[in-house]
Formats: sequence, C-alpha cells, structure tokens
Amino acid sequence: MPEISRFLGLVVRMYWDDHPPPHIHVEYASEQAILRFDTMEVVRGRLHGRALALLIEWAVLHRAELAANWTRVERGEPLQPIAPLE
Repeated sequence: MPEISRFLGLVVRMYWDDHPPPHIHVEYASEQAILRFDTMEVVRGRLHGRALALLIEWAVLHRAELAANWTRVERGEPLQPIAPLE
C-alpha cells in the first residue's frame, strides 16, 4: 500500500486496486482507520480525538491532491506524495 504522507505519527496510504468511494487508509500508533476524504467520515476503524482532528485538518487542506491521487488509483498510475501537516 503506497504511502502518500506521514506527519505527527500519522501514516496515510492509498491502495492502487482499491474500490470506491474515494478514501485513505490511516495508521496512528496501534489505531487504524479508513477516511472518506469527500465527506471526512471515518467509515472503518477509529482514531482517537487529536489524531482524528489532525488528519481531518490535513485532508481538508489537501482535498484536491487526494482527489487527484484517487484518479491515479483508478488509472493504475503512480501516486504523488502529499506534503505533511506543518
């Protein structure tokens, strides 16, 4: 699963052969979650308060880049890294 960003202990990935709706896979410590970046809804797993807030802040800032990477996923193209939250 290609890593597209890493910051503050969060690791964000996308699968090349993944299915709709558009989403990201996130790990933080021992927690894992899947977040739809169009709605910012956690659809599987969980992240505790601060980690989830930071992830959503990052995803909102990079929503266009996430969507562009999702298009690459659908085409089987290489993914582009996305800047971490600073």
